[in-house]
Amino acid sequence: SMVLNIGTMLSVVVLLTFAVWLGYPLVKSSRTSPKKVGYRVVAQSSYQGKNFVVRDTTIEPGGRIGWHWHRGTVIAVIKEGFLYHYRSDCTVDAVYGPGDSYVEASGPNHVHDGRNFGKTPVVLEVMFIVPAGTPLAEASNPPSLCR
Repeated sequence: SMVLNIGTMLSVVVLLTFAVWLGYPLVKSSRTSPKKVGYRVVAQSSYQGKNFVVRDTTIEPGGRIGWHWHRGTVIAVIKEGFLYHYRSDCTVDAVYGPGDSYVEASGPNHVHDGRNFGKTPVVLEVMFIVPAGTPLAEASNPPSLCR
């Protein structure tokens, strides 16, 4: 079995993140959800009770992620298109474009959604650092203000 120290693991995570951000080739998934979203895991590993996952997310024009929240740290970089980021009060707290990055707040009090109102796909490179055995995101009902 291979034993990695925390420095090595962090180096791997940083290298994977930058490799993805600098242009890891995107292979679009032919499968999409009814919300017009496709996902592809680029890299994943586990260390000391945490899962590290780098994933491509493609939101087709008119698509949306859906209301959700995260149990851990989420760092995203926009590669293509413009993502409209909605927070739990149903306001757009940011519009992210190519080269922009952001960090999602964790926990059920930070429900949010991402939408594509453009005519081209939104492509995100997303790194998740979540407790082992938990999903990358937890689906949520729309906040009461958004219904």
